[in-house]
Amino acid sequence: MKKVVMIHTSAVSLNDLKELCRNIIPNVELVNLIDDSLLEEVKSNNGITASIISRMTTYVQIAEKLKADVIFNQCSSVGEAFDIAKKTTNIKTLKIDEPMAKKAVELGEKIAVVATVKSTMKPSCNLVASKALEAGKKVKITEYLVDGALDILMKEKNQEKHNQLCLDMIRKACEENDVVVLAQGSMTVLIPYLSDMPKPVLTSPKLAIETLKQYLEEADE
Repeated sequence: MKKVVMIHTSAVSLNDLKELCRNIIPNVELVNLIDDSLLEEVKSNNGITASIISRMTTYVQIAEKLKADVIFNQCSSVGEAFDIAKKTTNIKTLKIDEPMAKKAVELGEKIAVVATVKSTMKPSCNLVASKALEAGKKVKITEYLVDGALDILMKEKNQEKHNQLCLDMIRKACEENDVVVLAQGSMTVLIPYLSDMPKPVLTSPKLAIETLKQYLEEADE
């Protein structure tokens, strides 16, 4: 059985990712490492710190000791720290939002990035830009911040208010762009409301787990 070690900054996407794995790659062993101090630190500093990089590197090393076949990073806000940490291992790695960013570049030139926490915006936009560079495609990336919505979801536990704020911003982004990227994995709670949007609206978890399946299949070849 293949093993995937997932590094999380909260438990908010844990059950969704487990369910996706059960449906898409049911024969995989999942190990979840959760450090909820990472997200608070990145939010407080509006970006990654040396301490975050150090801890992410430790978790990558733990994943290596656990003999992971793939190391999976769940949180967009610490994606750039994971990029540094993954250089310490030869194990295959995947960031949750990589496949989504790649698909966004394939679908359009005017790309909206909708985020619910400020610290996620820059790394998410940078990732889309890097995928456009890899594809040799010129894109225009526009930021749409639903400031405070993540706290409304996680701390206030008010999913309805979170959803309404996000959906209003997504509709605005659809009017002005070719494709919309939802930066947080936690935004999967919006999926039931996205089918009537006039433009493609991408979320990261399902695309990521489908790519994870490909990675594991490639390891068998």
